Amino acid sequence: MRIIFIDCPQEIPCNPCQSACAAGAIQVPSLTERPRILPEKCVACGNCVAACPGQACFLIDEEYSETEATIEFPFEFLPVPEQGELREARDNEGQTVCLGRVVEVLPRNRWHGTMVVRLAVPKELVRQVRGMARTAAEAQEEGGM
Repeated sequence: MRIIFIDCPQEIPCNPCQSACAAGAIQVPSLTERPRILPEKCVACGNCVAACPGQACFLIDEEYSETEATIEFPFEFLPVPEQGELREARDNEGQTVCLGRVVEVLPRNRWHGTMVVRLAVPKELVRQVRGMARTAAEAQEEGGM
């Protein structure tokens, strides 16, 4: 079962996640407080994942398989990752946590140009992962522009 996971490190004026959640599963009591989750209301639509400008909203599925869990996060680079691709899963500091497998890429047109990537990782590491590395070729291509 996919559930919301928010890792919002700062108390800054921000509430797009609350506005994006039609189910009312995210509440921001005042504009400078961190979001609060009402998990019983979450329908795992992913709107908050793409809407959060701080890339602090995620959907996780700790029951994906016996050994793997999935995490969904925004991804704003091209080219679009391919299903089945192996990528380095990264934490908030940009450090590699583990190797992950791209399970699905939800398209840009669904959320105003932001893709959402679903990555399978070892179950015990899913709550440490916040994104994935681009391939060396992708990084080099951008640096050459």
